[in-house]
Amino acid sequence: MVELLSPAGNLSSFNSALKNGADSIYVGLVGSNMRYNASNFHLKDLKNLINILHDHDKKLYLCTNTVMKDKDLEEFKSILPETNSYEVDALIVSDLGMVDLAIENNLEVHVSVQNNVTNIETLKILKKLGVSRAILSRELSFNEIKEIAKNSPIETEIFVHGAMCMGISGRCFLSYGLYGESANCGKCLQPCRKEWKLIRENREEIILEKSYDETYKTNFLSAKDLTMIEHIPELMKSGVEGFKIEGRGRSPDYVATATRVFREAIEQYNISQEKNDRYKFNPEWLSDLKKVFHRGFDTGFYFNQPYETNEDNTATYRKKDIGKVVNYYNKIKVGEIHLWDDLNLLDEIIIQGSTTGSINQIVESMEINGKAIERAVKGKNVAIAIEEKIRKNDHVYKLIKV
Repeated sequence: MVELLSPAGNLSSFNSALKNGADSIYVGLVGSNMRYNASNFHLKDLKNLINILHDHDKKLYLCTNTVMKDKDLEEFKSILPETNSYEVDALIVSDLGMVDLAIENNLEVHVSVQNNVTNIETLKILKKLGVSRAILSRELSFNEIKEIAKNSPIETEIFVHGAMCMGISGRCFLSYGLYGESANCGKCLQPCRKEWKLIRENREEIILEKSYDETYKTNFLSAKDLTMIEHIPELMKSGVEGFKIEGRGRSPDYVATATRVFREAIEQYNISQEKNDRYKFNPEWLSDLKKVFHRGFDTGFYFNQPYETNEDNTATYRKKDIGKVVNYYNKIKVGEIHLWDDLNLLDEIIIQGSTTGSINQIVESMEINGKAIERAVKGKNVAIAIEEKIRKNDHVYKLIKV
């Protein structure tokens, strides 16, 4: 059975992943992971997160996959015994020095995509070191992945959705060279996502303007996002043990949507296999993924090389902050929301909170003072029927088609 891994940069994303079908969730500690700018978690948070997941027969993986200097390794020598006592299911590491430290503390080790694992001989060495899983390089094709997975002495994992980097498996020095903030220490300021222009040696500028037909752009260093949702059968037959969704720096609705969509697709494939039926792709899966943040979609190197570049968010919907939850009435399953923007019947809203996670809801009924209405204006408190429990101070957003 393949494992679906989802990202969590904060508690709201954590609950979004859990409620939408993740088999495991990977998180980072403040200051020591590849998503430095995400909220992340403190060591004291881990025990509670792990207990929640283990109660649901799920796993928690801790990312410690930045470049490690001696002072960093010394810091982790004091952290790892406590980490082990919390029963973390595995550490995701990129530095080989961390492998020995983790194993000395009886922790399972997964090697990060930052190691750029591209061959079976490397996997054999990792096996000797005590590593139990490797996240394979993003630069591998489908055929190469299948061959490696078939012969690998340890488990393998691949990315199936999320941001892609211009650097080899994310190893890039552009941010450090320009701004002094290292991508390999989790502090990437993403200069590759900006607009660039070319200058010849004679200082003549070659300005690449955005064309009307979108055939060329000035964002020629910015990769599109990866999604393999249209290739679930190929993924399931690849022989890898883990499908990974990228996005510890992204919003809870992104985590919820991506996790749910891939869970549904995986289950659909499994059901088709059990019944000996033909697998059917659901076009709504791709439509749903397009609603949340993305830079356009691509299949990366799975089919040998990526498509063209893209610059920024091309989601078909944007979120507008319109209010907050002031109460939820469990018996009648109604949420009371204070609005600072207008809301109409049949609008689609997202409700997000640290415990709630991320819930999408079509507004099918609204009341003010017990009277049914079709439109609520800003400044009012409105009652909305919501089946799933929400909580006071949860944020409320309205989805607006772009």
